[in-house]
Amino acid sequence: MSKKVFIETLGCAMNERDSEHMLAELSKKEAYESTNDFRDADLILINTCSVREKPVSKLFSELGVFNKKKKNDAKIGVCGCTASHLGEEIIKRAPYVNFVLGARNVSKITEVLHKDKAVEVDINYDESEFAFNDFRSSPYKAFINISIGCDKACTFCIVPKTRGDEISIPLNLIVDEAIRATKNGAKEIFLLGQNVNNYGRRFSGNHEKVNFTKLLQELSKIDALKRIRFTSPHPFHMDDEFITEFSNNPKICKSMHMPLQSGNTKVLKEMKRGYSKEWFLNRVAKLKEMCPDVSISTDIIVAFPGESDAEFEDTMDVMRQVEFDQVFSFKYSPRPETEAEHFSGVVDADIASARLTRVQELHTQHIDAKNASQVGNVYSVYFEELFNDGFVSGRSDNNIVIKVKASEELLGEFADVKITSIARTVLTGEIVN
Repeated sequence: MSKKVFIETLGCAMNERDSEHMLAELSKKEAYESTNDFRDADLILINTCSVREKPVSKLFSELGVFNKKKKNDAKIGVCGCTASHLGEEIIKRAPYVNFVLGARNVSKITEVLHKDKAVEVDINYDESEFAFNDFRSSPYKAFINISIGCDKACTFCIVPKTRGDEISIPLNLIVDEAIRATKNGAKEIFLLGQNVNNYGRRFSGNHEKVNFTKLLQELSKIDALKRIRFTSPHPFHMDDEFITEFSNNPKICKSMHMPLQSGNTKVLKEMKRGYSKEWFLNRVAKLKEMCPDVSISTDIIVAFPGESDAEFEDTMDVMRQVEFDQVFSFKYSPRPETEAEHFSGVVDADIASARLTRVQELHTQHIDAKNASQVGNVYSVYFEELFNDGFVSGRSDNNIVIKVKASEELLGEFADVKITSIARTVLTGEIVN
């Protein structure tokens, strides 16, 4: 009988891709098959996130459940960003864990598997040219890493401490991976990096110096590739060249994630974000001028240490001006080994909660207003998910989730869809072509 591996992925799309890489290595080199039930697994992996405090707390409660209900001889491995910054402490707190594998050491998964109590968490380890085996959770789209690590110094963020310095993956490796994905049926790729539009700043070897715009142009030459998405660009690096390519290249999906974090210039400076409120709004205006149909999503942190009522109102002001299509909003969470952990001026918990509520309520108003005018609109949708209730869903070019009544034959195909009814997160339509 083949061995089975269960993996729980917490956090961002980069973690999802790291999980795919580990499954690929385990499948090809150790003959593991994936299972959705950890009680059947011979190997249980938790790919962790450390961006906020809650996922870290969740880790140890999850480990306890897995240890209690797993097969007697099943191994448990903790991977990802929390593994990077806690390291050996994980095994001290949970001695039944067999190994710890950091976010910058994914390629070592088949090595640590055979070394009980192994801890591999070197954030300077270079995987930028490692040839991972192919594995995709979906045959219809492909996540592709274009860089590893982060060179930014945001005072609230732990990522540079868990993923190390930023290194770009060589252009030819990215293009080759995209070509392989399209040969296996994917018509859409999703480029991943902490700051994708900083691509090309540093390579580990002697490679052609190219920027993100050039990378997009090269990928667009792949005939079988129909759509390109990416996350996350940094507002500081959104120059006119990048915005022009985004707007004019028909293969680039017209959906932009622009992490705001705060709408106040003083707070942004304390966060070390590198841009001002005015710069952010200028880039949004340029983007909307050149690409009127663009959808813009963002991240917002409320109650950063010392944030005053007036400073918070600047965030609300940016929200009103931009009317984001999607907002990921959080109360500030102090993270270990970050500058902001030691900042004074902790905002009262009730005030923080009230600010978060206001952000979310304003966003809901914007979404409801936008959706109210959607009935009758027609979108080209790329279908990628089948539901048990007879619906198939996909996304429009500008990232609207749309479902239709159809069979699995629609998966991996494009169709024009006319919107017939609306909900807050998913629109329903009917095929018109």
